[in-house]
Amino acid sequence: MSGDDLPIGPGLTIPAAELRWRFSRAGGPGGQGVNSTDSRVELRFDLAASPSLPEPLRQRAVARLAGRLLAGELVLVAAEQRSQWLNRQAVRRRL
Repeated sequence: MSGDDLPIGPGLTIPAAELRWRFSRAGGPGGQGVNSTDSRVELRFDLAASPSLPEPLRQRAVARLAGRLLAGELVLVAAEQRSQWLNRQAVRRRL
């Protein structure tokens, strides 16, 4: 387990290799730094194809999140904070 792996429950961890991060500039008001930092964070996790989750758990998660999945991927976005690090933490908590 590396430091970027994501524990999601007792005995369950999503390896960092299964998480795809993307960073971009957040829109909206924010003063001088709003257009100069990539603080918006997007995390993609291919839930439908993840080998890390036991099959029954993966099937249940796919069924419950069907309306939120894009081609089997769960996409989470955070842009509330001005800090990329804080937005990364928010996305990790949501997952």
